[in-house]
Amino acid sequence: MQDADKGDSAEIDGRDLRIGIVQARFNAALTDKLAQSCLEELKRLGVHERHIRHVTVPGALEVPLALNALAESDDFDALVALGCIIRGETYHFELVANESGAGVTRVSLDHHVPIANAILTVENEAQAWARAEDKGRDAARVAIEMANLLEDLT
Repeated sequence: MQDADKGDSAEIDGRDLRIGIVQARFNAALTDKLAQSCLEELKRLGVHERHIRHVTVPGALEVPLALNALAESDDFDALVALGCIIRGETYHFELVANESGAGVTRVSLDHHVPIANAILTVENEAQAWARAEDKGRDAARVAIEMANLLEDLT
């Protein structure tokens, strides 16, 4: 195999990439933090602001539908899903976490577009705050890296 795994040392270059972001508004303070760190990292890695489309939806269950609409446009090299699901006292947490995750994966595979899934699934708000900044930044990096990888593979 000629291409070695470059791990964290690989240069992540977002120049000329077009990225779509779908952000759930439920738990807005947390998802705003995810979006802020994601957008900052995209720009830091060379994605021009005019090549970023950022839309919001009510909650995590609506994220896959908006991702699907963006993917169908063929205007994006990669997409990012942002949201925050905090465990409550009912089964609703599992339902939302499982269905939103499955929907994100389905859109990615159906449209052959990379999607960085940064829909946090946490036990409590403290866990969400501890992860929001890093996971937003990670989502930007994953989106760029996967867009570049798919370009190289096709």
